[in-house]
Amino acid sequence: MTYQEIQYTVSDGILTITLNRPDKLNAFTPVMCREMIDAFDQSDRDDAVRVVIVTGAGRGFCAGADLSSGADTFDNTQRESLDDHRDGGGLVTLRIFESKKPVIAAINGPAVGVGITMTLPMDIRIASSTARIGFVFARRGIVPEACSSYFLPRVVGISQAAEWVYTGQVFDADEALRARLVSRVVAPDELLSTARALAREIAENTSAMSVTLSRALLWRMLGANHPMEAHQIDSKCVYFMGRSPDAIEGVTSFLQKRPPTFSMKPSTDLPTFYPWWQERRFK
Repeated sequence: MTYQEIQYTVSDGILTITLNRPDKLNAFTPVMCREMIDAFDQSDRDDAVRVVIVTGAGRGFCAGADLSSGADTFDNTQRESLDDHRDGGGLVTLRIFESKKPVIAAINGPAVGVGITMTLPMDIRIASSTARIGFVFARRGIVPEACSSYFLPRVVGISQAAEWVYTGQVFDADEALRARLVSRVVAPDELLSTARALAREIAENTSAMSVTLSRALLWRMLGANHPMEAHQIDSKCVYFMGRSPDAIEGVTSFLQKRPPTFSMKPSTDLPTFYPWWQERRFK
Protein backbone atom coordinates (compact mmCIF):
# COMPACT_ATOMS: atom_id res chain seq x y z
CA MET A 1 0.00 0.00 0.00
CA THR A 2 1.16 3.52 -0.82
CA TYR A 3 0.45 5.57 2.29
CA GLN A 4 -1.25 8.96 2.07
CA GLU A 5 -1.90 9.83 5.72
CA ILE A 6 0.87 8.03 7.60
CA GLN A 7 4.62 7.69 7.15
CA TYR A 8 6.31 4.29 7.55
CA THR A 9 10.04 4.39 8.30
CA VAL A 10 12.31 1.54 9.44
CA SER A 11 15.78 2.17 10.84
CA ASP A 12 17.99 0.05 13.12
CA GLY A 13 15.19 -2.40 13.87
CA ILE A 14 12.72 0.37 14.78
CA LEU A 15 9.61 1.11 12.75
CA THR A 16 8.30 4.64 13.21
CA ILE A 17 4.69 5.14 12.14
CA THR A 18 3.98 8.87 11.91
CA LEU A 19 0.40 10.08 11.64
CA ASN A 20 0.79 12.55 8.81
CA ARG A 21 -1.98 15.14 8.51
CA PRO A 22 -0.18 17.94 10.36
CA ASP A 23 -2.44 20.67 8.96
CA LYS A 24 -5.37 18.88 10.64
CA LEU A 25 -3.51 17.92 13.83
CA ASN A 26 -3.46 14.39 12.37
CA ALA A 27 -7.22 13.99 12.75
CA PHE A 28 -8.31 10.39 12.23
CA THR A 29 -10.00 9.38 8.96
CA PRO A 30 -11.09 6.12 7.30
CA VAL A 31 -7.96 6.34 5.15
CA MET A 32 -5.72 6.62 8.21
CA CYS A 33 -7.58 3.70 9.76
CA ARG A 34 -6.87 1.43 6.77
CA GLU A 35 -3.28 2.57 6.51
CA MET A 36 -2.53 1.94 10.19
CA ILE A 37 -3.96 -1.57 9.99
CA ASP A 38 -1.85 -2.27 6.91
CA ALA A 39 1.26 -0.86 8.61
CA PHE A 40 0.89 -3.24 11.54
CA ASP A 41 0.28 -6.13 9.13
CA GLN A 42 3.50 -5.21 7.35
CA SER A 43 5.37 -4.84 10.64
CA ASP A 44 4.43 -8.34 11.77
CA ARG A 45 5.66 -9.81 8.48
CA ASP A 46 9.01 -8.00 8.64
CA ASP A 47 11.55 -9.61 10.97
CA ALA A 48 13.77 -6.55 10.56
CA VAL A 49 11.23 -4.67 12.69
CA ARG A 50 11.76 -5.29 16.39
CA VAL A 51 9.86 -2.36 17.93
CA VAL A 52 7.19 0.04 16.67
CA ILE A 53 6.97 3.72 17.64
CA VAL A 54 3.79 5.66 16.83
CA THR A 55 3.92 9.46 16.83
CA GLY A 56 2.40 12.45 15.04
CA ALA A 57 3.72 14.92 12.50
CA GLY A 58 3.80 18.59 13.44
CA ARG A 59 2.55 19.88 16.77
CA GLY A 60 -0.15 17.28 17.43
CA PHE A 61 -0.37 13.56 18.00
CA CYS A 62 -3.98 13.12 16.89
CA ALA A 63 -6.88 15.52 17.44
CA GLY A 64 -9.45 12.74 17.29
CA ALA A 65 -11.94 12.01 14.53
CA ASP A 66 -11.96 14.39 11.58
CA LEU A 67 -15.10 16.49 12.13
CA SER A 68 -14.95 18.33 8.81
CA SER A 69 -18.10 16.60 7.52
CA GLY A 70 -20.09 18.41 10.19
CA ALA A 71 -22.92 17.34 12.46
CA ASP A 72 -23.41 13.95 10.80
CA THR A 73 -19.78 12.89 11.27
CA PHE A 74 -20.79 9.94 13.42
CA ASP A 75 -24.02 9.07 11.58
CA ASN A 76 -23.55 5.74 9.80
CA THR A 77 -27.23 4.91 9.31
CA GLN A 78 -27.10 5.54 5.56
CA ARG A 79 -24.12 3.23 5.08
CA GLU A 80 -24.49 0.34 7.53
CA SER A 81 -26.97 -1.42 9.75
CA LEU A 82 -26.73 -1.55 13.53
CA ASP A 83 -25.45 -5.12 13.46
CA ASP A 84 -22.92 -4.57 10.67
CA HIS A 85 -21.26 -1.34 11.80
CA ARG A 86 -17.59 -1.61 12.81
CA ASP A 87 -16.01 1.21 14.78
CA GLY A 88 -12.89 2.30 12.89
CA GLY A 89 -10.93 3.13 16.03
CA GLY A 90 -11.78 -0.31 17.35
CA LEU A 91 -10.42 -1.96 14.21
CA VAL A 92 -7.11 -0.16 14.76
CA THR A 93 -6.84 -0.92 18.47
CA LEU A 94 -7.69 -4.58 17.92
CA ARG A 95 -4.94 -4.78 15.30
CA ILE A 96 -2.43 -3.14 17.63
CA PHE A 97 -3.51 -5.53 20.40
CA GLU A 98 -2.64 -8.44 18.07
CA SER A 99 0.81 -7.03 17.20
CA LYS A 100 3.75 -9.41 17.54
CA LYS A 101 6.05 -6.44 18.15
CA PRO A 102 6.08 -4.12 21.19
CA VAL A 103 4.57 -0.71 20.51
CA ILE A 104 5.61 2.63 22.03
CA ALA A 105 3.41 5.73 21.76
CA ALA A 106 5.37 8.98 21.56
CA ILE A 107 2.59 11.49 22.29
CA ASN A 108 3.99 14.74 20.95
CA GLY A 109 0.98 17.02 21.39
CA PRO A 110 -2.81 17.00 21.61
CA ALA A 111 -4.22 13.45 21.83
CA VAL A 112 -8.00 13.58 22.05
CA GLY A 113 -10.76 11.04 21.42
CA VAL A 114 -9.46 8.29 19.18
CA GLY A 115 -6.15 10.14 19.34
CA ILE A 116 -5.69 8.79 22.87
CA THR A 117 -7.82 5.63 22.78
CA MET A 118 -5.70 4.25 19.92
CA THR A 119 -2.69 4.33 22.27
CA LEU A 120 -4.28 2.21 25.00
CA PRO A 121 -3.27 -1.18 23.52
CA MET A 122 0.23 0.14 22.95
CA ASP A 123 2.67 -1.19 25.52
CA ILE A 124 4.37 2.01 26.65
CA ARG A 125 3.21 5.62 26.36
CA ILE A 126 5.66 8.52 26.64
CA ALA A 127 4.32 12.08 26.52
CA SER A 128 5.78 15.43 25.66
CA SER A 129 5.28 18.03 28.35
CA THR A 130 3.13 19.89 25.81
CA ALA A 131 0.70 17.00 25.36
CA ARG A 132 -2.97 17.59 26.13
CA ILE A 133 -5.19 14.54 26.50
CA GLY A 134 -8.94 14.10 26.60
CA PHE A 135 -11.55 11.34 26.52
CA VAL A 136 -14.03 13.92 25.24
CA PHE A 137 -16.79 11.65 23.92
CA ALA A 138 -19.57 12.74 26.29
CA ARG A 139 -18.92 16.35 25.26
CA ARG A 140 -19.56 15.36 21.62
CA GLY A 141 -22.71 13.38 22.42
CA ILE A 142 -21.13 9.99 21.75
CA VAL A 143 -19.48 7.25 23.81
CA PRO A 144 -15.93 5.92 24.25
CA GLU A 145 -14.82 3.81 21.28
CA ALA A 146 -11.76 1.88 20.13
CA CYS A 147 -12.31 -0.77 22.82
CA SER A 148 -11.37 1.85 25.42
CA SER A 149 -14.03 0.61 27.86
CA TYR A 150 -11.88 -2.53 28.02
CA PHE A 151 -8.40 -0.98 27.96
CA LEU A 152 -8.69 2.27 29.94
CA PRO A 153 -9.82 0.80 33.31
CA ARG A 154 -7.10 -1.83 33.00
CA VAL A 155 -4.47 0.86 32.48
CA VAL A 156 -5.51 3.44 35.11
CA GLY A 157 -8.26 1.79 37.19
CA ILE A 158 -12.02 2.19 37.05
CA SER A 159 -12.29 5.32 39.23
CA GLN A 160 -9.80 7.37 37.21
CA ALA A 161 -11.24 6.08 33.94
CA ALA A 162 -14.75 7.08 35.04
CA GLU A 163 -13.65 10.60 36.03
CA TRP A 164 -11.99 11.25 32.69
CA VAL A 165 -14.77 9.70 30.59
CA TYR A 166 -17.77 11.18 32.44
CA THR A 167 -16.37 14.72 32.52
CA GLY A 168 -14.74 14.69 29.10
CA GLN A 169 -12.17 17.12 30.48
CA VAL A 170 -8.90 17.75 28.69
CA PHE A 171 -5.90 17.35 31.00
CA ASP A 172 -2.16 17.81 30.83
CA ALA A 173 0.74 15.37 30.65
CA ASP A 174 1.52 15.65 34.37
CA GLU A 175 -1.97 14.41 35.27
CA ALA A 176 -1.55 11.57 32.81
CA LEU A 177 1.74 10.67 34.51
CA ARG A 178 0.23 10.75 38.01
CA ALA A 179 -2.46 8.31 36.87
CA ARG A 180 0.14 6.16 35.07
CA LEU A 181 -1.56 6.60 31.71
CA VAL A 182 1.95 7.49 30.54
CA SER A 183 5.18 6.14 31.98
CA ARG A 184 7.15 9.37 31.67
CA VAL A 185 6.92 12.98 30.55
CA VAL A 186 9.83 14.60 28.75
CA ALA A 187 10.64 17.89 27.06
CA PRO A 188 9.28 18.17 23.49
CA ASP A 189 12.74 18.02 21.91
CA GLU A 190 13.59 14.87 23.89
CA LEU A 191 10.46 12.87 23.10
CA LEU A 192 11.52 10.92 20.02
CA SER A 193 15.08 10.40 21.25
CA THR A 194 13.68 9.01 24.51
CA ALA A 195 11.31 6.67 22.66
CA ARG A 196 14.08 5.54 20.32
CA ALA A 197 16.51 4.91 23.16
CA LEU A 198 13.93 2.67 24.80
CA ALA A 199 13.23 0.93 21.48
CA ARG A 200 16.96 0.35 20.92
CA GLU A 201 17.26 -1.17 24.39
CA ILE A 202 14.72 -3.76 23.28
CA ALA A 203 15.97 -4.21 19.71
CA GLU A 204 19.64 -4.58 20.57
CA ASN A 205 19.54 -6.69 23.72
CA THR A 206 16.58 -9.04 23.64
CA SER A 207 15.29 -12.07 21.78
CA ALA A 208 12.52 -11.17 19.34
CA MET A 209 10.82 -14.45 20.15
CA SER A 210 11.01 -13.84 23.89
CA VAL A 211 9.47 -10.39 23.50
CA THR A 212 6.68 -11.63 21.21
CA LEU A 213 5.70 -14.39 23.62
CA SER A 214 6.08 -12.09 26.64
CA ARG A 215 3.83 -9.45 25.08
CA ALA A 216 1.14 -12.04 24.45
CA LEU A 217 1.46 -13.40 27.98
CA LEU A 218 1.11 -10.00 29.64
CA TRP A 219 -1.88 -8.85 27.60
CA ARG A 220 -3.73 -12.17 27.45
CA MET A 221 -3.43 -12.83 31.16
CA LEU A 222 -5.27 -9.57 31.93
CA GLY A 223 -8.47 -11.53 31.38
CA ALA A 224 -7.46 -14.69 33.24
CA ASN A 225 -9.67 -15.71 36.17
CA HIS A 226 -6.95 -17.57 38.11
CA PRO A 227 -3.13 -17.55 38.20
CA MET A 228 -3.22 -21.22 37.20
CA GLU A 229 -4.04 -20.05 33.67
CA ALA A 230 -0.78 -18.10 33.64
CA HIS A 231 1.14 -20.99 35.18
CA GLN A 232 -0.07 -23.40 32.51
CA ILE A 233 0.90 -21.24 29.57
CA ASP A 234 4.08 -19.92 31.25
CA SER A 235 5.18 -23.54 31.62
CA LYS A 236 4.63 -24.26 27.93
CA CYS A 237 6.52 -21.13 26.88
CA VAL A 238 9.41 -21.84 29.26
CA TYR A 239 9.60 -25.43 27.97
CA PHE A 240 9.56 -24.27 24.34
CA MET A 241 12.14 -21.51 24.79
CA GLY A 242 14.35 -23.43 27.24
CA ARG A 243 15.74 -25.68 24.54
CA SER A 244 15.72 -23.04 21.78
CA PRO A 245 18.71 -21.45 20.00
CA ASP A 246 17.86 -18.12 21.63
CA ALA A 247 18.05 -19.55 25.16
CA ILE A 248 21.39 -21.16 24.35
CA GLU A 249 22.68 -17.90 22.90
CA GLY A 250 21.31 -15.85 25.79
CA VAL A 251 23.13 -17.87 28.41
CA THR A 252 26.32 -18.32 26.36
CA SER A 253 26.63 -14.61 25.55
CA PHE A 254 26.10 -13.74 29.21
CA LEU A 255 28.84 -16.13 30.33
CA GLN A 256 31.16 -14.90 27.59
CA LYS A 257 30.39 -11.26 28.47
CA ARG A 258 29.44 -10.28 24.93
CA PRO A 259 26.30 -8.92 23.26
CA PRO A 260 23.87 -11.66 22.22
CA THR A 261 23.05 -12.53 18.63
CA PHE A 262 19.58 -14.03 18.68
CA SER A 263 18.37 -15.89 15.59
CA MET A 264 14.72 -16.86 16.14
CA LYS A 265 12.07 -15.07 14.06
CA PRO A 266 8.45 -14.44 15.09
CA SER A 267 7.38 -14.77 11.45
CA THR A 268 8.49 -18.41 11.22
CA ASP A 269 9.53 -19.82 14.61
CA LEU A 270 6.52 -19.39 16.89
CA PRO A 271 5.52 -22.54 18.80
CA THR A 272 2.72 -24.72 17.48
CA PHE A 273 0.58 -23.81 20.51
CA TYR A 274 0.62 -20.09 19.53
CA PRO A 275 -1.96 -18.62 19.64
CA TRP A 276 -3.12 -20.40 22.78
CA TRP A 277 -6.25 -18.27 23.08
CA GLN A 278 -9.49 -18.57 21.18
CA GLU A 279 -9.63 -16.13 18.31
CA ARG A 280 -12.61 -13.78 18.60
CA ARG A 281 -14.81 -12.95 15.63
CA PHE A 282 -17.16 -10.01 15.19
CA LYS A 283 -20.80 -11.14 15.33
